[in-house]
Amino acid sequence: MPIRVLLAEDQAMVRGALAALLKLESDLEVLGSAGDGEEAWEMVRRLRPDLLLTDIEMPKLTGLELAAKVRDTGMPTKIVILTTFARPGYLRRALEAGASGYLLKDSPAEKLADAIRKVHRGGRAVDAELALDAWSEADPLSDRERQVLRLAGEGMQANDIATQLNLSHGTVRNYLSEAIGKLGVDNRIEAYRIARQKGWL
Repeated sequence: MPIRVLLAEDQAMVRGALAALLKLESDLEVLGSAGDGEEAWEMVRRLRPDLLLTDIEMPKLTGLELAAKVRDTGMPTKIVILTTFARPGYLRRALEAGASGYLLKDSPAEKLADAIRKVHRGGRAVDAELALDAWSEADPLSDRERQVLRLAGEGMQANDIATQLNLSHGTVRNYLSEAIGKLGVDNRIEAYRIARQKGWL
């Protein structure tokens, strides 16, 4: 039986190229592809693929949020992250969210197919050097601090963040202050830049 793969990638050209690439492999079957995280989640629930190949940054749900949803519902679908981000923080969060593979988009094509097979068999497929770096520096942010800092870095004001997350204005300011303090910077913009650079957002 072929390995049934679902693709989640918001860039149409990359999505099409990945589908064409995987269809060349006789033991892989591409069930479909999704352009955002919510569409991917609906397809995962409906099609029950053996493996989900997903980018990290996508509209509506990120690849990390998608992986966590699959993990939390106990589905047997394996997760492989395919991304441009060679950031240890992203890798660490991906593994914590339940992903079994983490590959970079500039990897050779044959490496992707081999990684899918390895993960399907129950193994892990992660760049060794990136894996070593991922555990050298712990992410100091809590989930809520990360959420608030991400929205602040995208230009939202504290009042708007409070409304969106159903928090008080003071609580939002506290989360931002905690994040800024933990990252040892002077303001939310610097905190956002460093957290993104390290893959913590």
